Formats: sequence, C-alpha cells, structure tokens
Amino acid sequence: MDFLRIEDLSLNDINHVFDMADKLKENDKLLLNGKTFVLFFPESSIRTRLSFEKGIKSLGGECILFPPSTLDKREALVDVVNYIKNWADGIVVRHKNYDIVSELAASSDLPIVNAMTSKNHPCEILSDLYSLSRLRDDYTDLTYTFVGSEGNIVNSWVSAANVFNLKLNHVSYEEYRIKADSETYSFLTSLEEALKNTDVVLTDPLPKVLRNKEYYDKYQITEESMTLCNDNALLNPCPPFFRGEEVSEDVINSDYFVGYEFKKNLIYVQQAIILYCLGIAV
Repeated sequence: MDFLRIEDLSLNDINHVFDMADKLKENDKLLLNGKTFVLFFPESSIRTRLSFEKGIKSLGGECILFPPSTLDKREALVDVVNYIKNWADGIVVRHKNYDIVSELAASSDLPIVNAMTSKNHPCEILSDLYSLSRLRDDYTDLTYTFVGSEGNIVNSWVSAANVFNLKLNHVSYEEYRIKADSETYSFLTSLEEALKNTDVVLTDPLPKVLRNKEYYDKYQITEESMTLCNDNALLNPCPPFFRGEEVSEDVINSDYFVGYEFKKNLIYVQQAIILYCLGIAV
C-alpha cells in the first residue's frame, strides 16, 4: 500500500504504526534485508533524507538516490514507476508537486511513501504526534495552536486533527485562513487569544512576504508569549526554524522548546510506515 496523506490511515492503523515504532526502538531487526528502495530527495534535505536513508539501511535495506528533478522529464510517470518496479521494492519521494507523488502511486502497486510535498508532510507530523504521545498520555486531549501562513505543515496538522479528533487553532493574518471543512479547526487573528488554553505551539518557516518587523511584533513566538499558554506547554517548531523570525532566540533556549531529540523518533516512525506499507510485521 501507499502512504501519501495522514488520512490514508485510520486511527487504528496509526496506533498500530506507533506500536511498531515502539518495537523498532527496542529491537533493530534486519526486516528489510534484501529489499531495495529508490529515494527521490533534493540536496537540501537533511533530517528527512538522513532519517529515511539511515532507517532503511539499519533494517538491512539498500537505497538508491535520485534528485526529484528526475521525475520532471518528459517520460510518462506510469512508465518510470513500472520500470523501477523491476529492481526496487518501494519508493520514497520528496517532491514539491503532490500530483507527481499521487500519479506514481496510481500508476503501480509498488509502495510509494510521501516524504514531503508543498501540499503536505505526513511522515513528519505523524512522528511529532508519536513523540508527543510518549511525552503526554493525554496528547489527544491537548489544544494545539499553529502560528503561521498556510502551507504543508499546517495542512498536515489539519489532517491529523481530523483523524485524531484534536483541537487545532490556526493563527495568522486573515488571508492565510484555510478553507477546512472540519469541526476541529479554528482560525484566529489574535495570538494572545489563541495561546490561552494552548498546550502545544506549532510553527513553520515563514514565506519571504512575512519576514518583517510588523509580522514579528504581532505573531513571533517568544518566551514571554509562551507564558500565556497552559502550564507545561510545549513549543514544537518545524525545522528548519529561524531564530528571530517565527521564533525568538530566547524561546528556543527555554524549557518550552521540545528539544532536538524530539525529532529522533522520525527514524522509527518512518521505518514503521515503510514496513506497514510492505505488509511486514515487526
């Protein structure tokens, strides 16, 4: 099977993936021995590529890497993927265009894993929720507040909110309101109002148009603004984050920041997703 969107899985499916990740943390078996995966990643990718490539290799699999532009040539994707099927057991693809990833999945029964598009980033957000679930037993009862413009990260949080029935606030200028048909999504323009009763604050790098003092004064997450949140609130900025832009220097240096090890679970969740797509039990 493929994994292109969080909503491709039911909550039971996701909990099964989380259980698989738990087992992989304890026992690194060579479950992908003899398997080969084609990866399409840009040179700029660090965390996502590193965790996918290392995750596959540590389970005994092999990786063959191509740049995403390889998929932009004139050859029909149905032909590309069905030739790849002769030599590979799965494809992990990071490409800006979600339609390309979707077309690859529709063109073959070779498992396709979406490692990020401009539309969504499902593996990243599932990993965040896995990490949060291991920090807070009540993670599905928390209030999440995303601060920033529309983009792949908030889109995936909206998807996660629908599947997990999470309460999700979105804070930004009015023009960045998402047309989400969801009872779990609320849009606000006031940061102060949104942070009241918030447990987890989420951010994403800002588009160039929002990198200015006016935006920072209104919406930058600082150590002071985090005091408006509930006790034991957490800041989970999506990397790469930029100090002095969507987040301040002081808040990254504070106890509100979930820390770098929070993303360590990327490798286990992504391994679990690959194994789940291949139908391999842990």
